This record gives sequence, C-alpha cells and structure tokens, in this order.
Amino acid sequence: MLVLGVILLVVGFVTGISILWTVGIILAVIGAILWILGSMGHALAGRRHYW
Repeated sequence: MLVLGVILLVVGFVTGISILWTVGIILAVIGAILWILGSMGHALAGRRHYW
C-alpha cells in the first residue's frame, strides 16, 4: 500500500492530476501506519506481520 501510494504521488505530480495526488497521499499515510504498527508487533486484521 505504501509503494502504491508513492507511485500514485509521482504519477499525479508528473501528469498534474490532483485526484491521483490526493489518493497517493492517503495510501502512503495508511501504508506507513500499517507498516509501523506491524513492525511493533501489533496484530492487524489477524496478521502478526504486515509488509
């Protein structure tokens, strides 16, 4: 999810499509939060690790 968010950020920035930029920011933030919680050992949606 983090990688998809970064890809959408880049594509949105290059093409000038603001909706891709917004969705990219949202996905990157959610992906970063899930990555941090997963690395701290919290089980997310029944999974011990999230990557």
